[in-house]
Amino acid sequence: MNVTFFGTGAMASLFAARFALAGVAEVSVVGTWGEAVAAMRRDGIRIEDASGVRVAGVRAAFPDEAVPRADLAVVLVKSWQTPRVAGCLGGKLKPGGVALTLQNGLGNVEALGVRAWAGVTSEGATSLAPGVVAHRGAGETCVAAPDGSHAGLTADAVAGLFRRAGFAARACSPERAEGLVWGKLAVNCGINALTALCGATNGELLHRRASAALMERAASECAAVARARGIALPFDDAAAAVRAVARRTAGNRSSMLQDVARGAQTECDAINGAVAREGRRLGVPVPVNEALWRMMLAHPSARG
Repeated sequence: MNVTFFGTGAMASLFAARFALAGVAEVSVVGTWGEAVAAMRRDGIRIEDASGVRVAGVRAAFPDEAVPRADLAVVLVKSWQTPRVAGCLGGKLKPGGVALTLQNGLGNVEALGVRAWAGVTSEGATSLAPGVVAHRGAGETCVAAPDGSHAGLTADAVAGLFRRAGFAARACSPERAEGLVWGKLAVNCGINALTALCGATNGELLHRRASAALMERAASECAAVARARGIALPFDDAAAAVRAVARRTAGNRSSMLQDVARGAQTECDAINGAVAREGRRLGVPVPVNEALWRMMLAHPSARG
């Protein structure tokens, strides 16, 4: 079994390291972050988790370099990088191989093409340095094969790989996966851009009346768009859900806040921006998501 992880950030490093340490598969990591690729080639991936500090040996490569063709490609790049991954997938997958997206935001499955499966994960990880990752919180990973898929793998088999690597994982229907993706999107809409704009941790949003109200409104707007699309979310109250996540991850610095801190392009266009566009299309008012998206585009320390 060959598994390729697209991405060299925290989440890709976490999953790749655990897969390699468990002997689940021959693991390759493909990414464009030069320092991370170099560190993985030289030292492997250093992972800090409940088991202590361990080092996993992986094959690291740039997108234009050859790696063994994969039975499974797990896509964990930023959403704006998805078209780049889509362009090289054909040369990286076996004929019956599939690409599983565990990314944030909307539009990733469509961008990856007909061999893509939807998935969602609530695992938490932080990149400490190139090739060094800390597991910050256990969650669940769900995998959904599209109806009529003729891939060589099943959703149950892929979920089993994740379980063998020590993750809580299960197969689910495409409809359930869509609901989970939108549920995660609602939480991301409430937390990510606000933390980046305020320079705050997730929990700090709860301690400021204005930011807490905006967080709840953004999440609720996303939920309203999902309902207009006929999507069943995994919770009844989006405001309560985003508060609970912010409380549970109080000390976390969101990925968007980290992006802004280093002047990197953010995923806001695929999160708040996607909800703003879909809200306009459906006639659902989404003023907070529209404002957060526009402010992120105007932010002097962020690109995209």
